[in-house]
Amino acid sequence: MSDIADKPRRSASRVKQAAWRGAALGAAFTLAALVPPAVANAGAADSGRPVASGSGSGEIAWTTADVAPGAQVRTGVLRNSGVAAVWTVTVQAPAVNRLTGVATWAPLGDRAWADSTAGRLREAGFEPRLEQVLWDEYADTPRGTMGWQVRVGRYATQDQAGTMNSAVSAAGFRTSVEWTGYDGRQAADAENIHVAVLDPARLHGTIAVSDGGNVADREKTSAVAARLGSLIGVNGGFFITSDSDGVQGTVAGLSAVHGRLESMAVGSRAALILGDGGRRPRIADLSTTVTVRAGAATYGVQGINRVPGKVRNCGRPGAAPTDQPRHDTTCTLADDLVKFTPAFRAPLPTGPGVQTVLDKHGIVVSTGGRGGVAPEHGSVLQGTGAAGNWLMDHAHVGKRLSLREVVRDSSGRQVRLGPDDSIVSAAPTLVEDGRIHIDAATEGTLDPQDLSFGFAWSNVRQPRTLAGIDGRGRLLLVTVDGRQPGVSEGFTLGEAARFMRSLGAVQALNLDGGGSSAMAVKGSLVNVTSDAAGERAVGDTIQVLPGRRSS
Repeated sequence: MSDIADKPRRSASRVKQAAWRGAALGAAFTLAALVPPAVANAGAADSGRPVASGSGSGEIAWTTADVAPGAQVRTGVLRNSGVAAVWTVTVQAPAVNRLTGVATWAPLGDRAWADSTAGRLREAGFEPRLEQVLWDEYADTPRGTMGWQVRVGRYATQDQAGTMNSAVSAAGFRTSVEWTGYDGRQAADAENIHVAVLDPARLHGTIAVSDGGNVADREKTSAVAARLGSLIGVNGGFFITSDSDGVQGTVAGLSAVHGRLESMAVGSRAALILGDGGRRPRIADLSTTVTVRAGAATYGVQGINRVPGKVRNCGRPGAAPTDQPRHDTTCTLADDLVKFTPAFRAPLPTGPGVQTVLDKHGIVVSTGGRGGVAPEHGSVLQGTGAAGNWLMDHAHVGKRLSLREVVRDSSGRQVRLGPDDSIVSAAPTLVEDGRIHIDAATEGTLDPQDLSFGFAWSNVRQPRTLAGIDGRGRLLLVTVDGRQPGVSEGFTLGEAARFMRSLGAVQALNLDGGGSSAMAVKGSLVNVTSDAAGERAVGDTIQVLPGRRSS
């Protein structure tokens, strides 16, 4: 999800039209589901005193459809009565990007900034209020106060808030118009949710990752599902959406299809492993190591099917400005060695460096300048900087190069991939060993030392796609619609974790979200996607296929 600031307002007619296609899916039943704490004392918030939290909760009336033996889809709306979200103006706090040192803005600041800003607003004739923001239930961040937001006004419409926003901005403040229903500090009005429950013991089919056979393009989840005759499909992992970050559609993280690595991990991040065609699903933090050998000489491969020198989401050794995972950030590598597989069906990247083409046996066919296309049977290595020099010294025509690819989980255990295994990765982990465990800082979706980074992605309600495994070994694939004020607002990461736990998940992770979140049932989109243009084309998907068909 790389569009957190883009929150299109969907027309009521389109929302009602699609919501609810799922209402025809079957008979209703109810399930209690947890939602995050609600803000309890508006007066305290106005005065700048700590906001007490309540125990807001809601119920879902589900409709259920048995799509096939072992494959069920539940559709419901989580409602909270008495919730009164409003449009408001939020003043931004000056900040500095911790990694680059570049001046930027944050949606919240410390108490001293909040008090000073509120004083300046009052002097300018406005009536500000201070709202305390607490750290959510993260496993690797501080507890207590994250910071303070300074806000002006409560309005029934976005246009009314926009008028006030213009006035506050004209007075010299950096501002934004926001819907308080996205905050996560009060219960949401409503959240439209789809849950696919897949029982590997009963399912006569295959659950696998599909990249459409071409890692270098984008396709809508529903289009892939229709083409493959899928029972159920959801969007998969993070991918590149801009030419400035690489080749659009290529996965920004670990991906394996039919047991073949098609992209490398960025650090150690959460992944869904679909072993034996989905019959043995599990979730783990995975990392990858790839090494090329020419005789006694070796060199580390840092990427598969990406532009050399550009590492989306960072997390590779030697990357700048960080070698740790950093979401929606493109790091650089001066000395980079990248492998291209036959699944990369776009023109190979060009530019400075060296390219080696290998046949299916690993024999060097040619070494020279970069460009052309990947062979249908074989592979390509592109090196820049020291990696290019290594290829020139060791990749001689007729010589054999061998590549060793290793996937490991956080315990050091090697994950061995067979032809019926696939992997989709994203971030962060939500539930681990039956307990909520959101390692958002470790997996790079927020930074406790930099409030300008990741706040909206992690702490604000967004459309999300989630995957989990319950105590019976069933795979749960979940979408929640978002960015639809008063209709469906989405989940924060904390809400996503609590919701998955309420479904009985003992393991869960966050997949790609935002405008990418989509679920298709028998080839038809069943949720309401958030982009104004409709369903978004994505990099890879998870598909539930009847029989033993491959993706």
